[in-house]
Amino acid sequence: MATADFESLVSAIESEAPIEFDGLRIEREDDAYTVETSEGAQTGLEEADLQQALEPIAEYVTNWYYWQQSVAGEETARRAFLRRCERAPLEDDERENGAETDRPTDEETLAVPARYDALRDGIDRQWGQLAITTRFVDVDEPGGERVYGCWHVDDADADLADLEVYDDPLDAREIATYDEDGRYRPLKTAPTLVSGWAFTGLSGAELVETVEFFYPATVANWHRERRDALDVDHWLETAERQTGIYDVIDELPREAVDWMAEACCVDSQCLRRREWQYEEGDDLDVDGGDGPFPCREPCSLVVAAARKWTILESEDDRTYELELTTSEFNQLAELIDAVAEGRTDEIREADVNDGANRFRARYLRAKRFDEEGGLEARERRDD
Repeated sequence: MATADFESLVSAIESEAPIEFDGLRIEREDDAYTVETSEGAQTGLEEADLQQALEPIAEYVTNWYYWQQSVAGEETARRAFLRRCERAPLEDDERENGAETDRPTDEETLAVPARYDALRDGIDRQWGQLAITTRFVDVDEPGGERVYGCWHVDDADADLADLEVYDDPLDAREIATYDEDGRYRPLKTAPTLVSGWAFTGLSGAELVETVEFFYPATVANWHRERRDALDVDHWLETAERQTGIYDVIDELPREAVDWMAEACCVDSQCLRRREWQYEEGDDLDVDGGDGPFPCREPCSLVVAAARKWTILESEDDRTYELELTTSEFNQLAELIDAVAEGRTDEIREADVNDGANRFRARYLRAKRFDEEGGLEARERRDD
């Protein structure tokens, strides 16, 4: 145990007394100290004997020093997230005291001795499509300082030599900008994060900064939700405050908002879990999903799409007549489904049994569409 750790602890005892942190309790009464952990207690210790008494439980002391002196920031989202990364009990978690709560639960937490054993090999956690590893800076003689690594979950077992390695959190912003096909990603929480990279040697603050570049505001909103303080803006209040070209979206019919949520706000399209509804007390029929991050309001992509749907929904329904065989009618449904699910690239040219096959689609176009590419249909008038 480093002298600095011990001196900081003694100073804290004098100002805080008692110290209670992660299973360590140290109390000073008059000139005698009591030291207690789950492994036992020592009482009546003089200050001259205190450091020697703490040596067998140095892990508790270095753990205290790391969180209280190196990390600090009690009750902040940054600190809570870092503790989650190594399965440490979250300090403001009412569940530790057996209280009932509707907040999402994390996996099993570890007490200090078990956590220190795990940190020597590295503790792995997942955050969306990010794999995060926490380990000691010095594995042979852990002084409590942690170091963090971050990479795509698909590369969790990859050799670092096969990945692009970074150490500047700012590089995460560029990585998150485009998908594997080089297309711009307007929604950072879409499950389309490109792989093939790694961030190593990060401090706790650098890790949180890196994560925020990949998934903006997710750490803060996760923390707010845990504390039952997530401020949710429902659809109607979001729509009514829009201005300019988006001023019209509050006219989107109620049932169309359900269709919009089914199209955009599901696990296959976004890693966030929709917590907003149509308005307070009026829930949408569509399930909000199981994403790891809470979504507290309709995002800018949904708002932009809603403008188009509002305009389209203002059109009157009309009835059209067109000639299709049963197989061609079913093929149209398969084409729409393939595009909606983003699987057109998966359909092989030789797989002509799939209605969304490229040659099948081109055949249908040649047969049923006119030279300008319009479907040969005529509007039926009943009047």
